[in-house]
Order: sequence, then structure tokens, then C-alpha cells
Amino acid sequence: MGRGNKPLPLYEGVEIIDIGAEGKAIARVDGVVVFTTGVIPGDIVDLQVIKKREKYQEARVVSIKTDSPDRILPFCEHFEVCGGCKWQYLLYDKQLFYKQKQVADQLTRIGKVTVPEIMPIKGSASSTFYRNKLEFTFSNRRWLTPEEVRSGDQFKDMDVLGFHVQGMFDKVLNVDKCWLQPEPSNSIRNAVKTYAINHKLAFYDLRNKEGFLRNLIIRTASTGELMVIVNFFSENVEKREALLNFLKNQFPEITALLYVINQKGNDTITDQDIHVFKGQDHIIEEMEGLRFIIGPKSFYQTNSHQAYELYKVARDFAQLSGKEVVYDLYTGTGTIACFVAAGAGKVVGIEYVPEAIADAKINALNNGIENTRFFAGDMKDILTPDFIAEHGHPDVIITDPPRAGMHEEVISALLFAAPQRIVYVSCNPATQARDISMLSHSYRVTRVQPVDMFPHTHHVENVVLLEKMTESEK
Repeated sequence: MGRGNKPLPLYEGVEIIDIGAEGKAIARVDGVVVFTTGVIPGDIVDLQVIKKREKYQEARVVSIKTDSPDRILPFCEHFEVCGGCKWQYLLYDKQLFYKQKQVADQLTRIGKVTVPEIMPIKGSASSTFYRNKLEFTFSNRRWLTPEEVRSGDQFKDMDVLGFHVQGMFDKVLNVDKCWLQPEPSNSIRNAVKTYAINHKLAFYDLRNKEGFLRNLIIRTASTGELMVIVNFFSENVEKREALLNFLKNQFPEITALLYVINQKGNDTITDQDIHVFKGQDHIIEEMEGLRFIIGPKSFYQTNSHQAYELYKVARDFAQLSGKEVVYDLYTGTGTIACFVAAGAGKVVGIEYVPEAIADAKINALNNGIENTRFFAGDMKDILTPDFIAEHGHPDVIITDPPRAGMHEEVISALLFAAPQRIVYVSCNPATQARDISMLSHSYRVTRVQPVDMFPHTHHVENVVLLEKMTESEK
């Protein structure tokens, strides 16, 4: 109901005209913008308004009257319920079109930034089975289909291993086949689930915080190496070792079989002790002959092929001649730092996570790279005038922050350091636009290159080159 209990309107036969931020579909009714989900431009729909704001409305789709010519059939049986891969019904070339448009809109409308012609987005060679990491949840409360709910039956087969249902923290969808990660990911997940049910292992109770099996993490590498991490909520040595031995024997291709006992309130394992059951404590990723150690706590771009494309763009934008001092902010395990090191005089990598910096140092050592230095700590605390004086004034800064973008103090530090070029890699063009706006009185945008890392989602990676303005240009 609306204000004063006035019924909210139902709009019939409305055409979807665009896709906006966060992948929301846009219609316009009597001059009012209406946001909705689950449809694409060209669809003719009936919309029930659920929220009215001063400048826009939100609505849910009641029915699709006419399909857009760009609409295709989703390929995954778990589509919509799972909550992932929401753009399966949109032609891939159209996905790329709207991602590129999103980058342009965010930079010009949010950042109010003057940009050159944006280079065509780099699409992913594979739009399925492209991820190198997935995390699955054990639960004793599987999501019931609407048909099962309507039946009124009591179901006994409630144990599940899969993904959280969108918007329901305590409901998990059973996944038979996920199209995101290549084999043996599906085989491992299904085998573990079957084993656990047959051996009556307790699946985690997300409401009451009890049980035995909590999460399953699978990481693959382009080298063929394979990491499996079993996250237990409670310890039972006999049952734990039996399950891990089953995995070891059933899937000898696993090169790093690890486990963790995590009794915290959340699923993160970055602050937990992770134990090796079989093999190594890491896997190896490779790029242009460089080999990178990926530990259980390490961040690595989840689309290995597109990560290579992304890093090539960053290196190209850096325009290195072999003499420059390069600062690589949010360096992670030092992948970008090592990737550009051959073209630089010196590379200084900075990262908040100490374990990642430890891996970065090992990566540089293992690859025979001697012109890198890595430091762990909060970016805004490390990037001080004294630090710059000690390690060299940067000619180029490469920054790849998390979705939230850069802290204002980090931006101030960049302005103080005043490198000739800043290469800004971002997984969120909105916060990237905000940050660039704060740099715009000293830097101008000269190149923009979007890269699609996540097909069938609205997410897009973007690389921007900012070059220092002369006094006459300011």
C-alpha cells in the first residue's frame, strides 16, 4: 500500500528501455523512472509498484507480455533461485554492450569526468566454466521449491550442499550442476554430499550454529593444480579423517587437500588455522612463464584467463621503459607487481593482508625477480612522505582497490606522491568514478578499457589511465 493506505499502481504493457547501475532494468511511465529486475530492454511487461520515492519508483514484474528479441533461454536449471548468473537470458554481446554503457555512465554521470572514447570492452573467451574458485555451503535446511511448499508434505531429505538462496541466509539451494567452475568441481561437490549423507554426517544448522560439516571450497588453476578445503564446524577426528581420506582416494588429482575447524559466527577463514591433510599448502597459477603461489587465504582474480587480459591492459597503460619506480597498491599476492617488474626499475607493493605479502615475497623469489619490495599494512598509514622518501618517488602508481574504492587519505597520498601516471584498476566503476573525481584537479583521464571478468552478471572490471596535468592544463 502507498501513503495513506492508497493502493500502489499496476502498470500494464510497459516496455523496458534500459539497464542501469547494479543491473537494474529501467522503464519510464508518465515521465517517472521505474526500476525492476529480471527483465531486459525490449521486454513488454506488467509491473506492480512496490515502493514510491520522490524521483523514482521500484516495481516487481507481474508478467512478461512480449519477449525482447535479445532474450534467450537460460542454460542452468538453477537459474533465478540460485541468485547467480542473473543475465543468462540476455545475449552475451548485449551483456557486453550494457557493461560498457555502465562504465561510461558511471564515469561521466557520477564522476563528472571528461573521458576519451572508451575502448571496446574485452569479452571473456569462455562465458561458462570460467571461475577458478567456488565456495559451497552445507546446510540441514535445504530450500524447498514452491511446489514442495504447497504440497504440505514433510520432507526428510533436507541435507544440502550448494549455494545460499538469494535473500535467505538460512536456506541453501541444492546444486546438481554449476556452470561456473570446470570439472572436477561438480564431481567433488556431489561426491562429498553423497558420502556425507550415506555416513550420516551432521550438516551445519545455520540458525542454531551447530553441526559438523560447514563449507567446501574448491580452487582450480590453469596449471591443472587443484585445492580443496573442507571447513568443519566441530571436530571429530575419526569422521574428519574418514571424509578426507575418501576425497584423497576418490580424487587423486587433488594437489592440496586442506581442512579448517571454524567455530566462529561467520564463514571467513582468513583468521583461522588451516591444516594440510594431503599434498601442498598451495596451488600454482601461471602467466607468461611467471608462477604464482595461491594459498588458501590468497586473493587471486577468479577468472584466470581474463586476469591475464586485465594485467596486460594495466601494463600497457603504465608505459614502462625499464627505469620507472612503480608503486602497486593493494598488491595482494604481488601478481601485478611481478607481472610488470621486468619493465620497471623498481616495484613497491603494498597490501593490508600479511599472509598475502608473505606469498608476494615468495612469488618474486621463485620467479627470480629482484627489483620488487613488499610491505604489509593499511595503505593510508604506510603511504607517507617518509615512506616515499625512503623507497623512491613513484613515476607510476598502479592501484587495484576493493569494491569500496580508495580511502580519502589514500587519495591524498596519491596527490602528494604526484606520479606521472596512475593506472586505476577497479571492480566497481561507481567508486572508481568517485575517486577519479577527487583526482581530477591534477589528473586527466586519457584511456579507458573495460574488461568482462564475470559473464552473465552485471559486474564489470575497468582500467583507467590518469596522466598528470601540466600547470597550464589545470
